[in-house]
Amino acid sequence: MNSGVSQETEPINYNPLPRGKFMPNLKGLASIVSGLRVERTNLASQLERVDAALSVLGKSNGGRRTLSASARKRISLAQKARWAKRATKDQAGNLKPKRTMSASARRKIAAAQRARWAKVKAQQKKAA
Repeated sequence: MNSGVSQETEPINYNPLPRGKFMPNLKGLASIVSGLRVERTNLASQLERVDAALSVLGKSNGGRRTLSASARKRISLAQKARWAKRATKDQAGNLKPKRTMSASARRKIAAAQRARWAKVKAQQKKAA
């Protein structure tokens, strides 16, 4: 490996001899093979742990339950009963009566509005 200048990582070299050189004896080959076997068992155990974690996470994703038709019917009826109870409670007196305005009040508001517009138009005439 380079001494600190390059930040790129070099591949692991399991062969102690330089590249392209012939290995005259096979004594070093046995240690290389045993090292590779150890590495393979380590990787296999890590993969088993990852597979176990994925299987656990896959099961706990909040999967949907299948309800029977009778259970869905009971839930539906219970919800409809809650809606009906709320609707009768609303009709019993919680609703405010519709507010209406008397004819005289409407006439007063209309007269005040006509007076405001007359004032605006008078100012526009004066400015022109």
